[in-house]
Amino acid sequence: MVSQVQAEPASTERLRRQNVSLVLRSLRREGPATRTELAQRTGLAKATVGVIVADLEGARAVVEEESRSGARGRPGRPVALRGDRFLALGLEINVDYVAAVVLDLAGEIRLVETRPTPIEVLGREQALLDLVEEVVVPALAGRVLVGATLAVPGLVRGDNRTVAWAPNVSLRGESLVQRLDRVLGGRCRIRVSNDANCAAYAETHHGAATDSQHVLYLTGTVGIGAGIVEGGQLVRGATGFAGEVGHMPVGDPEALCGCGRRGCWEASIGLHAMLDAVGMSELATPLDTSRAVATRALADARVRAGLARLGHDVGLGLTVLATVLDPAVVVLGGYFVPLGDLVLEPARRTLDERLVSDVQRRPDLRPGALGIQAAALGAAEWSFGDLFAGELDLAG
Repeated sequence: MVSQVQAEPASTERLRRQNVSLVLRSLRREGPATRTELAQRTGLAKATVGVIVADLEGARAVVEEESRSGARGRPGRPVALRGDRFLALGLEINVDYVAAVVLDLAGEIRLVETRPTPIEVLGREQALLDLVEEVVVPALAGRVLVGATLAVPGLVRGDNRTVAWAPNVSLRGESLVQRLDRVLGGRCRIRVSNDANCAAYAETHHGAATDSQHVLYLTGTVGIGAGIVEGGQLVRGATGFAGEVGHMPVGDPEALCGCGRRGCWEASIGLHAMLDAVGMSELATPLDTSRAVATRALADARVRAGLARLGHDVGLGLTVLATVLDPAVVVLGGYFVPLGDLVLEPARRTLDERLVSDVQRRPDLRPGALGIQAAALGAAEWSFGDLFAGELDLAG
């Protein structure tokens, strides 16, 4: 079992965990390496690396691969992360679907599943609990769950546990996460995070923005939120609420938002606003819906015109965000992905027209690469954070 680090460990123990985390991060980010290469990558002494690798082998976290051919002298044997023991879980609950992703230590996806949900609040929560009990728990048998994170479309307090405000799914407090604790049998403490933050984390680690350190991710579901990545790290703000861009007052001033106010950006560019713009009905999931819209747009000029207006409204909000945040890349996820340039091109034109100075760099607008499971994948990746930061001990 993975042991949680105490609040004030001995300095030598803290140093050991930090050194172990250096090796783990190097293997995850840069791939397999010999002990000599790991010493060069991390700046640790080769003898120290040797001790760490031996400990990690004993914990079944790493494995030696075959010797490399063609090397001068005695060939080194590369060390690689193992994916068969240590896992992390990412979950998402949203307006019309729930999702689960299980990620292994080597960064490979072991399980991914999305299910549509009933519109009733209790039915939505039960759908997530059923998914965990029926699919996730069996997949964890015989494995060690390092961490678990639930992504929600709303504001999460700084304790990474309490939902403060999530109007689109009517969540508040810790009741759902406590029920998840019981279903998972107390394998680890479940954390909660904003869905846009999780999806941004996924796209920067696994998806469309792995080449950038300055990223803005925009969700594309019924609600609209943003995840902000600066220098490769999530920007969460003073209380953890940064990124709630869907409620900026830059939309149609007459459009009623799910929060009860009018004029929110979300009310102009969220999934339901898109469907109103093109005169079509919602299907099982946001991706199913937008694929149908994209297909209809091939032959229907009215649908293309509705999407162009939507793209203009997307560009208006992005102009504000680009002016304030100056991201290099903007990734549009969720329902935006199948629509592609039908929305992105008018958004780009609006950005070009509205940015206040020609010296400003227009961010590179890209569709997300990870589909509707992006937030759950990011939640799983984030669940490895304590381990890669040296806050968990695999050998404990």
